[in-house]
Amino acid sequence: MTSRLARLPLLGAALLAGSVLADTGAGLTQQNMSLELANRLVDSTLEACNADGRTAVVAAVDRGGNLVALQRDDNIGPHNTVAAQRKAFTSLSTGTSSRALSKIARDDPESANLNTLDELLLLGGGVPVTIDGEVIGALGVAGAGGSAIDEGCAISAIEDVLPQANAGQ
Repeated sequence: MTSRLARLPLLGAALLAGSVLADTGAGLTQQNMSLELANRLVDSTLEACNADGRTAVVAAVDRGGNLVALQRDDNIGPHNTVAAQRKAFTSLSTGTSSRALSKIARDDPESANLNTLDELLLLGGGVPVTIDGEVIGALGVAGAGGSAIDEGCAISAIEDVLPQANAGQ
């Protein structure tokens, strides 16, 4: 009988904990970069670069910074693969293009230390992907011939694949 009574406080605590956990509300609903969307964006980015006679490597990351898709043209230096992924991560993390962040770090003494963070790459070519104003991932492009060109290929792809989602942004 005493062992049953000893279990009552444990049962009460378990029931109370369960009701507290159940009362926390609904989880978050967030859009994210799907594999299908990532592949369409990567393909379109390479097409934009190739149409200008350039080759590149393109990385797409989801809203958590995880690599979803990556493709590289032939004859691209191996360092560009890592650079493309880090540019995408940088853009996702900051919600801005990696080229704009690079300019901020150069022009603002308080932001100059951004270049000491190993995860960030302050070179142009990373562009956030947004749907309805929500950043769902990012593209990173490297090896096309400079930051502005890398970024231009990514922007062209986003405008081609997601024209309505990004209108007016």
